[in-house]
Amino acid sequence: MTSQTAPAHTASGIDPVGYHDLDGKPGFKLALQVVDAHWYLYVTHFWEPRLSVLDVTDPAAMELVGSIVGPDDTATWQVQVADRTIVQGLEARPPSWGGDPERPGDEGLRIWDASDPAHPELLGQWKTGAPDGVHRNHYTGGRYVHVAAARNGFEGNIYVILDIADPRNPIEVGSWHLPEQEAGHGTGARISFHGPAYVDGDRAYLGYGAGGLVILDISDLTAPRLVSRLEFGAALSSMIALHTAIPLPYRRLVLVNTEAIAEEQQEPYNFAGIVDVADETKPRLVSMLPIPVPAPGAPYPNFSTRGGRFGPHNQHHPQGRELFHSDDLLFMTWFNAGLRVYDIRDAYLPREIAWYLPDDPTERRGVLPRTLVTQSEDVLVDARGNIFFTDKNHGVHAVRLAAGVTPH
Repeated sequence: MTSQTAPAHTASGIDPVGYHDLDGKPGFKLALQVVDAHWYLYVTHFWEPRLSVLDVTDPAAMELVGSIVGPDDTATWQVQVADRTIVQGLEARPPSWGGDPERPGDEGLRIWDASDPAHPELLGQWKTGAPDGVHRNHYTGGRYVHVAAARNGFEGNIYVILDIADPRNPIEVGSWHLPEQEAGHGTGARISFHGPAYVDGDRAYLGYGAGGLVILDISDLTAPRLVSRLEFGAALSSMIALHTAIPLPYRRLVLVNTEAIAEEQQEPYNFAGIVDVADETKPRLVSMLPIPVPAPGAPYPNFSTRGGRFGPHNQHHPQGRELFHSDDLLFMTWFNAGLRVYDIRDAYLPREIAWYLPDDPTERRGVLPRTLVTQSEDVLVDARGNIFFTDKNHGVHAVRLAAGVTPH
C-alpha cells in the first residue's frame, strides 16, 4: 500500500481535507453515489483500464474498497453513476497517450448494477461499431443515456440517445449530428461532439468541439431538433474547442469552456465563459473567466509557459441530489494551475475567489506531460461541500472551501 500523504500545496480560500494515492495509479474522471449512508466515489484511471471505488464517507480517511479492471488496451476514462447504475465509456487510447494501434481494444458503453457499490455486476454493453467508441456521456438515472459516440461514415463523435430500460439490451432511440460531419464534407475543422450532453427537461446542451455550443430540442427523443448554435471561431480554443456546456436554467445562462491540449499553450487561446440564453435562439457570450495568476514568489512568470497544459478542462457537473448545486459558484480544473473556484453571481463580471495548487509530482506515472508538472484533471463536489479532484500523476485530493469564502 502506497502512502496517503498528500502532496504539499499552495492555496487561497481552500483547505486540505484528505488524499488517496490510489495505489500509485493516477485518477481521472469522477462519479459519486450514496448507498446505506456511505458515500462512494468512482474514479477512472489515466494510464490503465481500471475503475476504482473509494468509500469517501469520511473524506479525511478515504478507503479503496473495490475496482474493475479491463478490458485490455482500452481507455476506460469516462464514468457516470445514478440509480445504482454505472455507465462506463470505452474508447481507443491514442498512441500519444500510451495506446498501441496494433492492439485495438474494446469500444462502446458498459452498464453495471452498482447495488453493491464496491462490487458492481456487469449487465450489458452497447457498441458503436466504430473503434473510437464513446467519449463523455450524461446519465442522471432513469432509462436514457446521452452519449458522445463515434460512428462509421462520420467525422468525429455524434450525439446518440440510448434506452437502457433493459440494461442487458440497450437500444438506440435517436441521434443527431452537424451536417459538416458527414463523410466528404471536408471542412478542415475538428467538428466533433466532445460531450457530455447536459440535459435539462426537453433541452440538451452540447459542447460540440469546433462546432461550438449547440442547443437541441429533445422533446421527441427519436428526432432531436436544432434550437441554436454559437460558434467561437478559430481564434479561440484548441483542436477540441468547445468541451463543456452546463446550463443554469433559473438564470438562463450556460457555463462553457474549451479544453487546453498543447503543452506550453502552443495553440489558440483557451477560455471559460458565460453564455446568456435568455433568448435561446440567439445565445451570446457575455463574459470570460479571468486567467489564473501565479502566486507571489512562484518560480515562473505565468502558467502558460511553465510546462504541461495550461487552460480549462473540467467543470463540476451538478447532476443529482448527492452533488453540490449552486447558481453562484463555478468549480473548474485548469491543468497546471490546479483547481479554481469562481463567484459568478454577476454574469458580466465573474471573479476568482479561491484556488488550490498541489506541488508538482516527484514520480512519473504516465507518459504525459512532457515536463513533469501538476495537471489537475477532473473535479466533483458532493452535497456536503467536499471537493474531490484528480491529476495525471497524483491520486485523489479532497479539499473544502475555507470558512467565509462562499458567496451569500
